[in-house]
Amino acid sequence: MADLAGGAAGEIYKDGKRVATFAISNIRYLKDLNRNYNKLKQEAMKLKDMRKDLEIRRFKTKSCIRDWIARAWIIERQVVDLETKYNNEKKHRWKLFSLANLSKEMEVKCQEVCSHWDVGLNKKNKADMELPKRVQRIQTLKLEEKDKKIRRIGIWGMVGTGKTTVLQNLNNHEKVDQMFDMVIYVTVSKEWGDVSKEWGAKRVQVAILRRLILDVDDNADVNEAASIISAELKGKKCLILLDNVQDCIDLNRIMGIHENPDSKVVLVSEYDDPNNCVMNADELVKVEPLSPPEDWNMFRQKVGDYIDNPLIAPLARGVVKECYGLPMLIDRLAITFKKKGKNEVLWRDGLERLKAWDIVKLDGMDEVLVRLQICYEDLKDDEQKVCFLYGALYPEESEIHVDYLLECWKAGGFIGSASDFRRARCSGHRVLNELLKVSLLEKSDKSKCVKMNNLFRKMALRISSQSTNSKFLVKPLEELEDSPTKEEWEHASRISLMKSRLSTLPETLNCSRLLTLLLPSDMDLTSIPIWFFKSMSVLQVLDLHGTGIKSLPSSLPFLINLKVLYLDSCSELKEIPSGVEKLERLEVLDIRKTKLNLLQIGSLVRLKCLRLSLCNFDTANSSEAQVSRFDLLEELNIDFGSWEEGWDKILDPVIKGIVKLKNLTYLRFCFPKVDCLGLFVQQCLVWGKGSLTFHFAIGCHNSAFVQEQILESIDHPGHNILKLVNGDVVDPGIREVLMETNALGLIDHKGVSALSDFGIENMNKIFNCLIEGCSKIKTIIDGDGISEAVLQWLENLHITDVPNLEKIWQGPVQAGSLSQLTTVTLSKCPNLKMIFSKGMIQELVQLKHLRVEECDEIEEIIMESENTPLENQALPKLETLILFDLPKLKSICAKDSLEWPSLREVKITMCLMLESLPFNEVNATKLRSIEGQQSWWEALEWKDDAIEQRLQPLCILN
Repeated sequence: MADLAGGAAGEIYKDGKRVATFAISNIRYLKDLNRNYNKLKQEAMKLKDMRKDLEIRRFKTKSCIRDWIARAWIIERQVVDLETKYNNEKKHRWKLFSLANLSKEMEVKCQEVCSHWDVGLNKKNKADMELPKRVQRIQTLKLEEKDKKIRRIGIWGMVGTGKTTVLQNLNNHEKVDQMFDMVIYVTVSKEWGDVSKEWGAKRVQVAILRRLILDVDDNADVNEAASIISAELKGKKCLILLDNVQDCIDLNRIMGIHENPDSKVVLVSEYDDPNNCVMNADELVKVEPLSPPEDWNMFRQKVGDYIDNPLIAPLARGVVKECYGLPMLIDRLAITFKKKGKNEVLWRDGLERLKAWDIVKLDGMDEVLVRLQICYEDLKDDEQKVCFLYGALYPEESEIHVDYLLECWKAGGFIGSASDFRRARCSGHRVLNELLKVSLLEKSDKSKCVKMNNLFRKMALRISSQSTNSKFLVKPLEELEDSPTKEEWEHASRISLMKSRLSTLPETLNCSRLLTLLLPSDMDLTSIPIWFFKSMSVLQVLDLHGTGIKSLPSSLPFLINLKVLYLDSCSELKEIPSGVEKLERLEVLDIRKTKLNLLQIGSLVRLKCLRLSLCNFDTANSSEAQVSRFDLLEELNIDFGSWEEGWDKILDPVIKGIVKLKNLTYLRFCFPKVDCLGLFVQQCLVWGKGSLTFHFAIGCHNSAFVQEQILESIDHPGHNILKLVNGDVVDPGIREVLMETNALGLIDHKGVSALSDFGIENMNKIFNCLIEGCSKIKTIIDGDGISEAVLQWLENLHITDVPNLEKIWQGPVQAGSLSQLTTVTLSKCPNLKMIFSKGMIQELVQLKHLRVEECDEIEEIIMESENTPLENQALPKLETLILFDLPKLKSICAKDSLEWPSLREVKITMCLMLESLPFNEVNATKLRSIEGQQSWWEALEWKDDAIEQRLQPLCILN
């Protein structure tokens, strides 16, 4: 206290006038110092939460929201600076003036935080209410006169999204009528068979001939009819609309379309694969479900504005929610509920039955059900159908990990009779790909996960409810107040009570038909009755992961047909019963993050897939023997958590046990140092045979979400992944592994100045590369001394938080290098000045996506001085260009004669010095949108007003 008083006295003595002023105006700030600090932290947390919420859909929203996000980032950094200043200043409590000023600064900043939060909320609400002009855009933009190269347009999307409606609108659209001399609309009937064959092709020709009012002899062959159609259309601009296309269709064979260069074709299909000959389109357009404001507006327009009644509105919104944005469903339900008028009781009854999917008793739903079920019935075989139905066991909106899904499919015998896991996974991915193609499953934003549209999920549950052999019992969290009845348990073949919060389970049951039991993520479930499993002798899949159980009951050995057992994240689980050796068919076991040890499961010697943590090893016993006894293992995943004392002593024995596994086809493991990896490579029985898929890390770390997203992929399940983490030297011991690597992550490495330091000749098989937090890297590839093409197969390059990076490529670029590169992302590289060095841009013939953000020194994206001569056809495949927070950016490319033949989307945010765009009256013919700030757009300089007028309709501006 004396020190504080003395310090204060010294300050006061220095300047009496300041003290007087301080006492009058700043005493309040000094008094409110802690309060202002706490309030600032609280409000900043609210702002951060909103920013994260909006950031999830950062590039799916209007640019004004992305601008708000960018400003929020800046404010948050400023708040962090103030927090640091507060923690430093409070140690010097006698500095009254400094503390008062800091308190005032925090109060002002808190007001800015609150204001920005309000602005964000307002923009979010406003954006939610705006209707994107999706239909108009599809109707007109793709068919404009200038799009000479776009002749075949494919429209796709899940059933019920309105694809046929779009086609019908094109058929009846006044502007389209003005653009073409003739519009021909044909719905391809399934009764016509395969239109790639003779009979099917003739059916399409008959439909076209009728539209043209032409008579052709029934005995005329396809070629003769095609000549007649082609002659009739010669010199005419014709639009051909084909709905419900299921098979490859050769329009030149059917109507000689190549002889009519002014004709265009629009096809509708449920297929989304651009390489699929069904579409074979120059341009693909996906019809998405309606957004929340769109679906409400459509429903309200069809029913009437009386649904704004405060008693009806909540019920009406509940109905709309059950439509999942599908116009077909909205239309049918609007007709049904309009009949209920203003009767609140009828609305409530209808909504309750809709939620229960009691379609038989709900008028107007039969047509929807038939349309949906057609998607299911059109699947090629029973294998695909049963795999699709299984996905309905997972909760609404849940992300289903592909590995787990395929393991459950295998356990159920859905994907063939393959006994080994590698073949089974290949079969599973084939089925998965088919389900993704027809949108019955969708890719999730999360790595290696898929999800099921809620409407299809309800359809699948209804189909299973009608089955006599495979009844599902699925209870979502909000519907499960009590445990299912005894009858429900005993009649079901598959039960899913995920996240149910059940604290108790029935003591005894007769579940002789139960094949699948999913009870995960229920921490309230702390015990399982002793005889719970006694009657479940045919059970194949048991998922208890994330529950609060401490032990497994003595009835577990009765599960003699169990093939899959998930116990991961049962953090209190430490006991299993005797007799588990009776689980002779168990193939998959996951005990990560449990208190079990390998000795307790040592009798399960028939396991083929085992996932565990390093903490599951018993350090008092031979770790080598603990692993090697599972000699049938095909897949082994050992997770490393935080290091604990004694673990380093068991690593060598663990590795010595792994190398003896002669059937191993997949290994996920973290080697703390290169020496351990070398031991594995030298002694592993399967290394060098080309049969092992690996996911290795050298140097332990916690995998970030973004890293996994980049390095792991559903599309490449067999990729070998190598992460080099926290290294400080280039060890030649990794080169043999590097030569087999397909996805490379270089993370927080401090011992390299270039990626090529590891030996560029060892990277010929790399497809994906992530470089993050490497403080000494100045260039990615040092081309000096390289005499042949390198990184020919690299497809994705992501570089983030590399503070000293100056350029991607140093020195000469050999022809063929980077020839398959499709995606480049550059983020937080403050010293990067050049993206495409001399000779590099000519090799990027496949580059489709370029994103550059928070690179402070970038002044030009394509520097003509470094790329002379710069051909007009440079970057011929580039589709998206995203530029974010580049304060010194002045130009994308000074040369405005580049053709940009594939560019579709440009997004520019916080690039305030960018004064021009590299477009003219004729280039970038496929450009569909330019997103940016209104003030930035208005400040752009144009060589010709015609260019601005051409681009203005494409703009999405704040």
